[in-house]
Amino acid sequence: MRFRPGTSACPVTTVTTHKLRTAVGESRSRARADAVSTAESTAEAESTSTARAVGERVTCPECGGTLVHDAEHGETVCERCGLVVDEAEIDHGPEWRAFDSTERDEKARVGAPTTNLLHDKGLSTTIGWQDRDAYGNALSSRQRRQMQRLRTWDERYRTKDHKERALKHALGEIERMGSALGLPRTVRETASVIYRRALDDGLLPGRSIEGVATSAVYAAARQANLPRTIGDVAAVSRVDETEFTRTYRYVVRELSLQIAPPDPENYLGKYASELDASDELVERAHELLRDAKEEGLHSGKNPVGLAAAALYAAGLLTNEQYTQERVSDVTGVSEVTIRNRYRELLELAERRTAVAA
Repeated sequence: MRFRPGTSACPVTTVTTHKLRTAVGESRSRARADAVSTAESTAEAESTSTARAVGERVTCPECGGTLVHDAEHGETVCERCGLVVDEAEIDHGPEWRAFDSTERDEKARVGAPTTNLLHDKGLSTTIGWQDRDAYGNALSSRQRRQMQRLRTWDERYRTKDHKERALKHALGEIERMGSALGLPRTVRETASVIYRRALDDGLLPGRSIEGVATSAVYAAARQANLPRTIGDVAAVSRVDETEFTRTYRYVVRELSLQIAPPDPENYLGKYASELDASDELVERAHELLRDAKEEGLHSGKNPVGLAAAALYAAGLLTNEQYTQERVSDVTGVSEVTIRNRYRELLELAERRTAVAA
């Protein structure tokens, strides 16, 4: 039994008051149980539940006071004694909040949320591919042919012209590449929004659908600070890396996308996992890169190359040495770049150690 504090007769002062009220409540409950039949009790419970659902006041089983429904806390409480009769009620309302009628009309919807990953934003329905009826029985050959014709016409209706068909193809490419790269759904949604913006601004003429879709995926990953390199994205794209990078620069410039320079530290976790490096080595690599950023050493340099050099240098400092060839194979950075960058990182670390001493 729980009572709401702050009511006029909340039992918080003395134990005697609580015991007396409990005894009175028990005697009343026994009297009611003896006075009414099982059918009447059931009817009363149903009417109480119905009344409570529509916000009407009912009688408190403890003190006979009136009950009120607190929608904010999802509770039904007695005004007199503070008894919480019902708690943790299920809210069947919407998951959003609106503060005026206009906002309520904008947010109100029926069905599943819309998504930019589908050309129609998920507002249309589709005919299932299973050739079975409502009871699970297989369709006859004649019925299967009929259902196939219906699916064909349904597909034609949902993609009425070449623009919608091209958009559907592009969004399918974004979904495919995002899945292959392990991108979260939110990033794939962002990529689809970028592609739609490029389409609305007329950036597609003279460029391939796959190239713009690939650029949108890479731009979305960069905005989310995910460690995906140009090579990673090009490996799952249907266009070559040259076309991809050229289209990416064009899309970013024309749409004025705000994309920060990649942080070398974002790539450490990915490559350290592939190298099976220890936590001590990873932390030391983070320290080397943080020092490099403070000194501006990272400016104008390939972030992946810096990350690879930091892992190699940290391995030397923690006696977990990996060969330059091994680090190069994992990161895709040339051994020459690793040699040049790791020396710069170690020299910076030595200078900082000397200054601190």
